[in-house]
Amino acid sequence: MKVTFYSNFLTNHQLPFCLEMQKRLGDDFKFVSTVKIFKWRVEMGWEDLDQKYDFVIRAYENENMYNKAKKLATESDVVIIGSTTDELIEERLKQDKLTFRYRARVFIFPDGFLKTILDKEKLKLFYNRHIKYRKNKNLYLLCANGYGAKDFNFLGLYKDKIYKWGYFLQTNHYNIEELIESKEEKDRIEIIWVARFINWKHPEVVLKLARNLKRQNYNFKIKMLGTGTLEKKTRDKVKKINLNDVIEIVGQVPSNEVKNYMEEADIFIGTSDSREGWGAVVNESMNATCAIVANKKMGSVPFLIKDGENGFTYNNYKDLENKVKILIENKELRKKLGKNAYKYITERWTAKIATENLLKLFDSIINRREFEIKDGPASKEK
Repeated sequence: MKVTFYSNFLTNHQLPFCLEMQKRLGDDFKFVSTVKIFKWRVEMGWEDLDQKYDFVIRAYENENMYNKAKKLATESDVVIIGSTTDELIEERLKQDKLTFRYRARVFIFPDGFLKTILDKEKLKLFYNRHIKYRKNKNLYLLCANGYGAKDFNFLGLYKDKIYKWGYFLQTNHYNIEELIESKEEKDRIEIIWVARFINWKHPEVVLKLARNLKRQNYNFKIKMLGTGTLEKKTRDKVKKINLNDVIEIVGQVPSNEVKNYMEEADIFIGTSDSREGWGAVVNESMNATCAIVANKKMGSVPFLIKDGENGFTYNNYKDLENKVKILIENKELRKKLGKNAYKYITERWTAKIATENLLKLFDSIINRREFEIKDGPASKEK
């Protein structure tokens, strides 16, 4: 089976899945990178993975590479389209060959759909990608967002052809008893927040939480990892409202070092709103046995967090504060949620399992075999 995956450029979040696909398919798996890695990502410490792996076809590099990428689109048994130019895959779609769009959701920004309707170029792009070939029998959707199916079904698209997908990070294996016990050795509860300092990640919510917990005499410390346009404003506010003793703004941390901070944290909080297409920090914190309290609007949360079993979700600020306080006060509950989070992310949501499930799904469609995955990657989403 020949499988080709088209996307902007290879990222750390896609790499584990791609390596598993290469392990199983060898030279029959290719990743087509359609644009060069963004300069700001390099400046933030991200590696240009396009240059590192032989299975990457850099379509932007020269005419030969572009033509190879275009040829793969028609010759592959299966194509996964994350992001690409319509010209590359137009012929495949005309021939109605097995193709999976890879998308988070339509209404990711509150005014996104309205802007699409009012902008002729955006509307044309949306039409070409999701409406023009909507009657194709072999066009499916891999949905990397817990709310994406609702969006597309609302528009009458991909009916009964949507499957759960997302990001599958490198899995770190621990002696979880030892890791959790090491967390308990600290003299106060450590809470971690990892995100860019931008408005829809809501760093201001972290400050509100810290101020209220401090007023109620809880023994804790919050570490905030990341950088962004609101970092200076947040630092100034921490100083102004006298939270330096309970908040440490660590700043930008290389992606491969974030796990070290996760391993030390008792509680992870995710405050992003619905504009968070996925939120890979949820995967990372689950892997590091953190007890999680995450905004239910984050894209990955409906797929990964079972409320009260392997983490908490919250609906509003008061709900967030109450659940963080419950976890601070209840050591055994922290342990339980941390263990269950680790178990789910290492046993049900790994690149290896995702690859196995997806290849079985491909095979079942191509050979018209009955096959159903009950839960996890490549299970049907409604």
